[in-house]
Amino acid sequence: MSIEIVATNRRAHHEYHINDKLEAGIELTGPEVKSVRAHRVSLAEAYAIVEGEQAWLVNMHIAEYGSGGYAVQNPTRRRRLLLHKREIRRLAREVQQKGVALIPLRMYFSPRGFAKVELCLCTGKREYEKRESIKKRDEQRRTDQAVADHYRNRQ
Repeated sequence: MSIEIVATNRRAHHEYHINDKLEAGIELTGPEVKSVRAHRVSLAEAYAIVEGEQAWLVNMHIAEYGSGGYAVQNPTRRRRLLLHKREIRRLAREVQQKGVALIPLRMYFSPRGFAKVELCLCTGKREYEKRESIKKRDEQRRTDQAVADHYRNRQ
């Protein structure tokens, strides 16, 4: 068995420098788990905060489950992250530094069936750094295409 990736935050790689990654469990209700299994999740505007001895995931959108019955929930409610106390303390220290944010990169189900979130400690990129990364990506794409064309024309 392998992990089942449910959602990714592709914008995070463009907007931030990724410094460190860690895995956290997430506390969900029953209908939310069913929506997540149906891949009805968005991490686009999500971020994590540390308040006291708890870590929370804010603004992650989980669509309402159609057959949820009476259990109607706010799709962007705060959800508790399941981390060890020492990990929460370390994250609190890191996030207090200026310019450091805690952003979710992807959400997935572990081989044992638990919902997990991959969090990263990030620092924001400046506008010129974003342009540089776009130039590098375009140059790499052109190089890969030229190599593919070369091997395709050899035959």
